[in-house]
Amino acid sequence: MASKANYEKLLLDKRIWFGSNGDSFPSIKRFLSEVKQGVPQISILDYSDVGHSDEANRQLKALLNGNYFDYPKPIRLLYRLAYLGTDKDSIILDFFSGSATTAHAVMQLNAEDNGHRKFIMVQLPEPCDEKSEAYKAGYKNICEIGKERIRRAAKKIAEENPGKTFDGGFRVFKVDDSNMTDVYYSAGEYDQAMLSMLESNIKPDRTDLDLLFGCLLEWGLPLSMPYTSEQIDGCTVHTYNDGDLIACFNENISDSVVKEIAKRQPLRAVFRDSSFANSPAKINLGEIFKMLAPDTRVKVL
Repeated sequence: MASKANYEKLLLDKRIWFGSNGDSFPSIKRFLSEVKQGVPQISILDYSDVGHSDEANRQLKALLNGNYFDYPKPIRLLYRLAYLGTDKDSIILDFFSGSATTAHAVMQLNAEDNGHRKFIMVQLPEPCDEKSEAYKAGYKNICEIGKERIRRAAKKIAEENPGKTFDGGFRVFKVDDSNMTDVYYSAGEYDQAMLSMLESNIKPDRTDLDLLFGCLLEWGLPLSMPYTSEQIDGCTVHTYNDGDLIACFNENISDSVVKEIAKRQPLRAVFRDSSFANSPAKINLGEIFKMLAPDTRVKVL
């Protein structure tokens, strides 16, 4: 609610409109120069301006060569909403991604106004009916359709906007449980035969990237930054966003690898417990970083 001072200022500026007869509910007057596209927006959007389901079906069929959704959203609708409700650096979240029309519209808008908007599409991997056209085309679930739509849309937008740069890339993440092995017993309940369960505290089916992005989530780092992987003395070293984090998850890594990572002075460094043959090797890790990168935060999984 506006303060009394703001209300009085609006009155003085003749920004309060009481209707043509002066007896209507008061509203704030806005001028065409102050609204996007030179048109004051209303809550009802006409299909002639933002499209309809038939148009959306034609768009999707042309892009993916098939009818895979009954009621997809038209690109023009999501484009208009993104245009009106975001700025060039916004993050747009769609909890019901479906065919990923929102991603398509955001990329289109970025290509046209040189924006840097990012999209997050959320979709359960609902299986496609085995009798459906989508399943026969090779799409096992809805997510697969959305991913392919983003790929093809990015290619099409790039072709239609030569000379303009926009980010048409995306990453796919799946919700899962912790990377760490579940603990079912207290220390006193373990016996000699159960010690093999303690050989690794990380689940055996987890990859380097699972561990890397798990660390990013723990530290609250964005998941959209670039990363590179390289080989150093036979070990795979991952560098995230030019040194925000450097990780190595190989078994029994050598001091030379640890020293090379420390020399780069990353903000954070991550290793796994099995990267070190014994406790002295782990202590040596701390000493190397104290000497070469004292400000680096070191974490051992």
